[in-house]
Amino acid sequence: MSDLTIRFHSTCLKRFTTFKMYIPDAVRENLPMFINQESEYAKRPTKTLFLLHGFTGDAGNWIPEYLSEKYNFAVVIPSGENSFWLDGISTGHEFLKFIGEELVNYVRKVFGLAKSKEDTYICGMSMGGFGALHTALYYPEVFGKAAGLSSALIVHEVATMTEGKGNAVANYEFYRECFGDPSKVLESDNNPETLVRKLKAEGKTMPELFMCCGTEDFLLENNREFHRFLEAENVAHTYEEDTGSHDMVFWDKYVKKFIPLMFG
Repeated sequence: MSDLTIRFHSTCLKRFTTFKMYIPDAVRENLPMFINQESEYAKRPTKTLFLLHGFTGDAGNWIPEYLSEKYNFAVVIPSGENSFWLDGISTGHEFLKFIGEELVNYVRKVFGLAKSKEDTYICGMSMGGFGALHTALYYPEVFGKAAGLSSALIVHEVATMTEGKGNAVANYEFYRECFGDPSKVLESDNNPETLVRKLKAEGKTMPELFMCCGTEDFLLENNREFHRFLEAENVAHTYEEDTGSHDMVFWDKYVKKFIPLMFG
């Protein structure tokens, strides 16, 4: 497994930025002994998973290395600050476009990966779970599958915010920077529900969606609400709940469960 840190200038972010990348060994005959070198995964072209961190996080790999080796996929891990992976109001805060266009194209041109949606997936936890689901719905021609773990699907809460009032995580100004005018967010493209309705109206193919949340997680009802919305819209998706909180123990469990479903 190759472990890379790449620094390049981003047009979307108006500055130099770095991202991490993990690539399975190019010489497939040198695979670890526990990997079946004759398996369909070892023989097929390498797929790519874009991995999005949560609020206050940064680029760090939480995908077990043996899974990316076994299923033959590279992991691309950008740093999105506390952006909710959206195009913010301020100059240099185009994090949605950065992921869905600029970074994907960079990986395509430099590494020859992520060339089609069939080979390009996205996953995240918490804020990154929102980002993964939203980005895939915004760029369905880029990402074939998306997994949101304990996703921060807080658009309806943001919509109720007024100037001077935020929540325990951040103030009104922060959410306005990320989501735009809260009074208009539910009808905007920053709402995953809006994107689902648009894709249906345009007859476009939905990305394959995977969702999970712990039954002790403070975001449980938010995830249930989006799950019910997808059901009402007849959008096929995988949704699971299990005992667990908003922590790495739960996310590690579901990464190990969803990766075989996505890449198998």
